[in-house]
Amino acid sequence: MTTPEAPRQLHLNLNALHAGFVPSAWRLPESDPRAFVDVQHYIRLAQVAEAGKFDAIFLADNASIADQINFRPITALEPTVLLACVAAATTHIGLVATASTSYNEPYNIARRFATLDHVSGGRAGWNVVTTADAGSARNFGRAAPPDHAQRYGRADEFTNVVKALWDSWEDDAFVGDRATGRFVDTDKLQPIAHHGQYFSVHGPLNLPRTPQGYPVLFQAGGSSDGRELAARHAEAVFSASQSFEESLAYRRDINQRAEALGRGPGAVKILPGLTTIIGATEAQARRRRDDLIDLIPWDYSLNRLAGTLGIAVDRLSLDAPLPDDLQLPANGNHTFFRATLALAQREGLTVRALIRELAGGGGHRVIVGTPEQIADDIEHWFRHGAADGFNLMPDVLPGGVEDFVDGVVPILQRRGLFRTEYTGRTLRDHMGLARPAGRTREQAAA
Repeated sequence: MTTPEAPRQLHLNLNALHAGFVPSAWRLPESDPRAFVDVQHYIRLAQVAEAGKFDAIFLADNASIADQINFRPITALEPTVLLACVAAATTHIGLVATASTSYNEPYNIARRFATLDHVSGGRAGWNVVTTADAGSARNFGRAAPPDHAQRYGRADEFTNVVKALWDSWEDDAFVGDRATGRFVDTDKLQPIAHHGQYFSVHGPLNLPRTPQGYPVLFQAGGSSDGRELAARHAEAVFSASQSFEESLAYRRDINQRAEALGRGPGAVKILPGLTTIIGATEAQARRRRDDLIDLIPWDYSLNRLAGTLGIAVDRLSLDAPLPDDLQLPANGNHTFFRATLALAQREGLTVRALIRELAGGGGHRVIVGTPEQIADDIEHWFRHGAADGFNLMPDVLPGGVEDFVDGVVPILQRRGLFRTEYTGRTLRDHMGLARPAGRTREQAAA
């Protein structure tokens, strides 16, 4: 007799973008302009999300000042250090940090994230990204960033090395036997002896295998190379889709690629970015959006949109449509370019209207409405296969996540879509992911 398969579980992460997704969020009376460098702000966000039974809190990262700091806060604090502080103030919520494969070394990243997994009791996740901006390249002594193919080639090898280092201790290598005096069974530590195009790493790692086996692997990328990297390594993807149809096609493509690589069906969970602007009524929510957008200088939004599209800002006119000759940037963010262009073309938007729809010029989808309307939208995408969950980016923090936890989460719970209690302690438990098996001596030798 077969056991009935458990129903799919909706996954929700909080993308803690300092003061909030909308660039003017820090200007509201209830916001703290210094929150972007205040650890207590992030601890509070994680605690609110944990009260709402979210899977994880997620932190982006940049290796340069990548936004217009004259107007808005930036991603400033190093995320793994920050999440170690958050781990001490929470008990269940997952802790996902972004780290670039372009300007790090595999051994350091393997050690840093294994440490976070150990100190949090198995709640760590790594968001694997490449880095394309010129500012980051200059900060690491390079005249320009590597080209797109080189970045992703390095990222693939980098991730393979990190996983091998995480697996360089067998699960029972640590002994700690006081009676015999045997501390570690060194026969169960395996050098990885990696020699590749980009890295030579001997190993093994200098700490045992972690509570989760290794941290959950996330990825964010919409280019063909990015999708292939996700299909090969990711257990979940933070995506950007402006329509249900786009996200449905993206989810199918990623999982078809993963199956072709020998991974099982549905191996990769797709979590589109979603900005929520919530009001007691739809009219109230729209006023909130308009008030926030009115606090953003148009120059800021135009520069941000031009950067997404990879064009000079003087090519954009507020009351005209986007230029009709836009080309995918050779070395830019393909994900946001495609999502932004698709929205503008589908809706026939002028630049001004596009910026309003994007709540200031970002590339993620924005929902403006009541808790019931937002729950309806989430349920539609989830039940009909366009998403496995969402990477939530509330308009203002902490108010926006408090509104979501108080208003939207109870509706999702009543509909049987979202947990009412945590049933495990690790991020893998929350996401329904198996603990990866480690390498044996025989596998290492092979």
